[in-house]
Amino acid sequence: MSSQTLDVKILDRDLRVACRKEEREDLMASVNYLNRKMTEIRDSGKILNVERIAIMAALNMAHELLAMKVGKGIDLADLTRRMNAMQESIDQALAEQVALF
Repeated sequence: MSSQTLDVKILDRDLRVACRKEEREDLMASVNYLNRKMTEIRDSGKILNVERIAIMAALNMAHELLAMKVGKGIDLADLTRRMNAMQESIDQALAEQVALF
């Protein structure tokens, strides 16, 4: 899996990042999300320093990630992994049934 160079713009700054071809779409979604968060902070007028804007955006995003826990501490990532494992088991069981006929 080879990586490619991708030119992106975050908060009016041009950056060059490397990513694998199959990760390009996810990277662009991340770039757009980060750019939107940083732009919101800058446009609020309270913080003008780019470094501080980046730190505040990172803190906000970390808070959002940690807030994804629902109920009594159920981790959505763990729930997703378990659901995927159950789906694989179901698919395997169905494939074995199809082979019987």
